[in-house]
Amino acid sequence: MEQPSLPLPTITVADVEKKIEEVIKIGTEIRSKLGSRNNEPEWGEKWEVNAAVNSLNILSGKWTIEIMSALYITGEKRFNDLKHLLQGISSRTLSDKLKLLIANDYVKREVSSGPPVKVRYVLTEYGMNIGKLFSPIVGYIKINSGMIKKV
Repeated sequence: MEQPSLPLPTITVADVEKKIEEVIKIGTEIRSKLGSRNNEPEWGEKWEVNAAVNSLNILSGKWTIEIMSALYITGEKRFNDLKHLLQGISSRTLSDKLKLLIANDYVKREVSSGPPVKVRYVLTEYGMNIGKLFSPIVGYIKINSGMIKKV
């Protein structure tokens, strides 16, 4: 089922679009600085592309960004609550992806003393910062794909 567009005041959307433009400008500056040594054989385009691929490797797997997005948007969640938010994910896949994210310090597993013992998953500071960096991308896509409607 297709979701309806989120109606937001035009002034709010314009403010978000302005902020996204600022992020794009900053991203261009960062790209320029990181690519400043591309003319050197050791640090050329091949090195830079490989470094980018390695940096994004964990996030590129199916369900990884979805899990992080769910935790970023909703905050800490128990396993079944997270599974309910992510339609179509199997328990096995969710468990495997959470282990991967925990091993790489994107997510932490918090166990509260019981009874009953409760396990919650929450983004680490590192994971939270990645969520903040993805927010402009998600906002840009929402606005430009019609998920957000100016009213």
